[in-house]
Amino acid sequence: MADDTQLNSINENDIDINSGGEFERTPVPESNLKSWKHFLGMYAGEHAAGTEFMIGPLFLTAGVSAFDLIIGLLIGNLLAVLSWRFLTAEIAVKYRLTLYYHLEKISGKKLVIGYNLANGLLFCFLAGAMITVSATAVGIPFDMEMPKLTDTMPNSITWVVIVIGIGAVISLIAAKGFNTVAKAANWMSPIIVLAFLASGIIALQQLGVKNISDFWAIWGEGSEPFPSQIKFTFWHVVFWSWFANAAMHIGMSDLSVFRFAKSKKSGWTTAAGMYVGHYMAWIAAALLYAVYLKTPEAQMMLSNGNAPTVAPG
Repeated sequence: MADDTQLNSINENDIDINSGGEFERTPVPESNLKSWKHFLGMYAGEHAAGTEFMIGPLFLTAGVSAFDLIIGLLIGNLLAVLSWRFLTAEIAVKYRLTLYYHLEKISGKKLVIGYNLANGLLFCFLAGAMITVSATAVGIPFDMEMPKLTDTMPNSITWVVIVIGIGAVISLIAAKGFNTVAKAANWMSPIIVLAFLASGIIALQQLGVKNISDFWAIWGEGSEPFPSQIKFTFWHVVFWSWFANAAMHIGMSDLSVFRFAKSKKSGWTTAAGMYVGHYMAWIAAALLYAVYLKTPEAQMMLSNGNAPTVAPG
């Protein structure tokens, strides 16, 4: 029995060394499995990020009604959580392999190479969007000119330098692997969540909202969409919130994450990201933008037929 235990320990150590601790081509061994707490902080931090300050206001610019926003986000985020729990987490815990290795075993290396290129390009756009928004927060002390909704290119050298710097820090953390990413997320997520909550409370005070009736009076049936924006309905909100991270749950990219979970029930921890980040944070960001729309600067832009800049991260 002792010899078998020692042999298993040696084999797991060999696997860990050969795979750099990420087990990209082998099932994650039991000794490296993580409890649900690792995933709770990670998902709360990942989905309560700077991009929420951009996405929340978009609902306001699309003229969404209060009912469509509140109930639509409630249902859409529930569908996202269920997709993670009963699709991604189920398969991840059963096989404990990455999506890429699954595809390689099924279809061979050639298709996987093509998929990796396409998926890598997609994640470059996603990461770029998130880093761009984070740059607006860092840029405030440097008096950086904020990008507008209509901008398609960088509008200053300062913005480019800040984006490169933030991207380098994020890349270094990601390159360290799952454990480092989970630790960083658990450290930062409480701060980020509190920042969004404080933003929402302050915005409600500045809008004069004291009860649900006041909130409904301000938001009510929504409004006409801003210039160049389309009118969002209930179903727009539902499918937006459900498929905002479709690549991760229905697309199963998060097999790479949940293969480290001790139990498939860890899939429920995604609710922390959805209902803190994609519910509370989106609504808080929209309220913050509503405060900004009352300023003379925003009113002048609207009168000129332009969409005001969204709230900085």
